[in-house]
Amino acid sequence: MKGSTLAMNKNKIVAASFVVLALAVTTFSSCRNKNNPGLEYARNMYDHIAYDPDQPNKNFANGQTAQTPPANTSPVGFVKYEYANTKEGYEAAGLNLHNPLAKTPQNLLSGKHYFTVFCGPCHGEKGDGKGHLVQIEKFTGVPAYHGDAASSRGGMMKDLSEGKIYHTIMYGLNNMGSHASQLTPDQRWKVVMYVQQLQKIQ
Repeated sequence: MKGSTLAMNKNKIVAASFVVLALAVTTFSSCRNKNNPGLEYARNMYDHIAYDPDQPNKNFANGQTAQTPPANTSPVGFVKYEYANTKEGYEAAGLNLHNPLAKTPQNLLSGKHYFTVFCGPCHGEKGDGKGHLVQIEKFTGVPAYHGDAASSRGGMMKDLSEGKIYHTIMYGLNNMGSHASQLTPDQRWKVVMYVQQLQKIQ
């Protein structure tokens, strides 16, 4: 019994010594050369075949990897919005911009979801301008979409056209920031569709 206990203690001492030695080797080797990455696992993950954007590249005449896109091209998935963030652009969008999506129960349900997530905290789930952030007084003056609420750009909120609503989601207005980065064009149109439902509340 005593011999087995001594053997176990000896094994523990050997294991501890090995750990201390490994740590010492690692510490001193890492301090020796700051530019040496040390042991690396799976070198192909570091030395990839593709060029980094800022890496010189002999395949192009100017020697750069990151190239300027060709003229008159757009990134994949990019949808151009032609109305400027001006009063004139807002009015033009109000006249000429129309929802390309069909008014289906599924689109309305999606619009309600996106409205609840992105607009409801300020505008309220019923579009009454009394969302959670308004109730805890983080923001004031958030308009309702129905009733006698006036738009800061003139006219009644309940009379805003789909193009004007879309334009406002795109660029934001007053305390409301742009939601162009949070919502895709189709998602914005679904929100517009749902807002137009809220405009009908008496």
